[in-house]
Amino acid sequence: MIDYTTLAADIRRWGAELGFRGIGIAEVQLGEDEAHLLDWLDRGFHGEMDYMARHGTRRSRPADLHAGTVRVISARMDYLPGDAADAWAVLADGERAYVSRYALGRDYHKLLRSRLQKLVERIAAAVGPFGHRVFTDSAPVLEKALARNAGLGWIGKHTLLLSREAGSWFFLGEIYTDLPLPADIAGGAHCGSCARCIEVCPTQAIVAPYRLDARRCISYLTIESRGPIPEELRRPIGNRIFGCDDCQLVCPWNKFAQPTPEADFVPRHGLDAASLVDLFGWDEAEFLERTEGMAIRRTGYEGWSRNIAVALGNAPSSEAVIAALRSRVDDPSALVREHVAWALARHREDTTAARAAP
Repeated sequence: MIDYTTLAADIRRWGAELGFRGIGIAEVQLGEDEAHLLDWLDRGFHGEMDYMARHGTRRSRPADLHAGTVRVISARMDYLPGDAADAWAVLADGERAYVSRYALGRDYHKLLRSRLQKLVERIAAAVGPFGHRVFTDSAPVLEKALARNAGLGWIGKHTLLLSREAGSWFFLGEIYTDLPLPADIAGGAHCGSCARCIEVCPTQAIVAPYRLDARRCISYLTIESRGPIPEELRRPIGNRIFGCDDCQLVCPWNKFAQPTPEADFVPRHGLDAASLVDLFGWDEAEFLERTEGMAIRRTGYEGWSRNIAVALGNAPSSEAVIAALRSRVDDPSALVREHVAWALARHREDTTAARAAP
């Protein structure tokens, strides 16, 4: 006979030993979250992410995704690199490239999946074979809602999960299981009247508290979107070439975030404060070599080049910046050529304006 209360305590202990900073257990009822998801999709806020609509309610009904699921074990792993260049300083330096802090080191998907699989093995060693499936952003899962229900925090106005002990600089992973473990109490909200995340968003993507229009979000534009970045959003992007952290950087709860002890999340290749000109000089082979095993690979070389072209268009005018852009005027990619042309036009406008100034 399995003592599920004792097993739940063991799972938390084993999770901590495996590097997870938080483990919670959630029931699988997500009715209100499903309604929110469907409304979000109806408004078209998912943009080109057709898979969001294609998966439909499988995302909000765990047992439809994995038969027999009655509980979800939600796990939190912190990723904030303690020795990375200061984020605000990089954002303020137009010659530098800003890469979202989560993407500076190793791609988290494999690491989390490996650790969750080890947790599964410990559970199986204690209770025998059991029904389960591990997820790390690898299937339609409402991971933030499940983590909230597992007591790991609450969903903030920026739509990210927040923890009173850890802020928001963490990854989430899940184990869907048929084990009827005792569920935790859902986390209560603690944003209060604060609206800093809404106010700071460079592109006003947080259109209302708890509602994000991905089509305006810099993370979506620089990672998920494969086409041209809308011209009206190029200047607000600034020097952000892969993702955006502004809403996290201003959040008061992140004063409680602790640096990650995971060596895999340490910045690679100086990408925490790299030169835009230097990065734009990478050819595809160098891009693939330097981003091996990193989440940055997701945007692809063409998207990477598009993003840097926009950032160079927003950079202070200099001979090095202009030369870098001109070197790719005839780029094989029409997408890159378009953004290079826009960037060069921006610098011509700046030069003309400077000459006309009294």
